[in-house]
Amino acid sequence: MPFKFEKLEIEDVILVTPKVFSDARGFFAETYKKSEFFANGVNKEFVQDNHSKSTKGVLRGLHYQKKPKAQAKLVRCTSGEIFDVAVDLRKESKTFGRWVGAILSEQNKRMLYIPDGFAHGFIVLSDFAELMYKASDEYSPENDRGIRYDDPDINIDWGIDFQPLVSEKDRNQPYLKDVVLEDLF
Repeated sequence: MPFKFEKLEIEDVILVTPKVFSDARGFFAETYKKSEFFANGVNKEFVQDNHSKSTKGVLRGLHYQKKPKAQAKLVRCTSGEIFDVAVDLRKESKTFGRWVGAILSEQNKRMLYIPDGFAHGFIVLSDFAELMYKASDEYSPENDRGIRYDDPDINIDWGIDFQPLVSEKDRNQPYLKDVVLEDLF
């Protein structure tokens, strides 16, 4: 099997480690194979690929899209290192409001599958990082939503001892307790 699928503490969030074939020339790895992913619980069709680059200390998130344009994501870091986070926004879930995170880097080549019904965010730990991620629905500005990255009720441990660089949009997102319930899952 070209992938290892590891279920994390929150149901349906899956850490994926590809099998990497390395030699003196470099490496080769499959990063997505529909049959393998579907057989292991990652059962979303992806319709959009995104690529971002950020510098050390940049924190992006927590972002999600509400129904009917909710997005599942498959995130990987192709250059540098990030701490990637998923927050459960499924109202009926026993883990509602809880978060789970993983280090993704160009060295470990791991990916994080984040189902729809979750907010997503990350912080860059290296001098810079590039992310590539697949989304199960196209970007929809009218369904674009967010939660404050520093919401005390969620209490994410970003693992940093400095003030992150955050966009004005992300600084002004609502706290989870103030989100319109219809915007959740």
